[in-house]
Amino acid sequence: MALSRQGVSAWVAGYERAWRTAGTGPLAELFTEDATYRMSPYEEGATGLTEIGMLWERERQGPDEAFTVAHEVVAVDRDTAVVRLEVRYGGPERLQYRDLWILRFAADGRCREFEEWPFWPGQQIVAEGKSST
Repeated sequence: MALSRQGVSAWVAGYERAWRTAGTGPLAELFTEDATYRMSPYEEGATGLTEIGMLWERERQGPDEAFTVAHEVVAVDRDTAVVRLEVRYGGPERLQYRDLWILRFAADGRCREFEEWPFWPGQQIVAEGKSST
């Protein structure tokens, strides 16, 4: 499979549809059986569809969760893509964040490595105890 911006954009749309769908059945269409999924670059990731499914069920509120997603494919190189997202949750907390996804795809178009870099308003940029000067 030749990875393209359009293909990556379609994959992201499929990811959003799957997130909004009850259960975890659609994960097999998006991720390889042995895929890894990291919610941050320093966090231990989930490995395999079963672990990714358990992570999804922990992290989402369900198919009626109120949120919007806008995305832009920033880069595509061989089997790797970088996507910038803006996510806004419409609940009482009004959570919003910007996110970068680094995605590595298998030849069949499913993701084999998913790594997320989330940022939200007020997030500390410099590690505690370090000076920016």
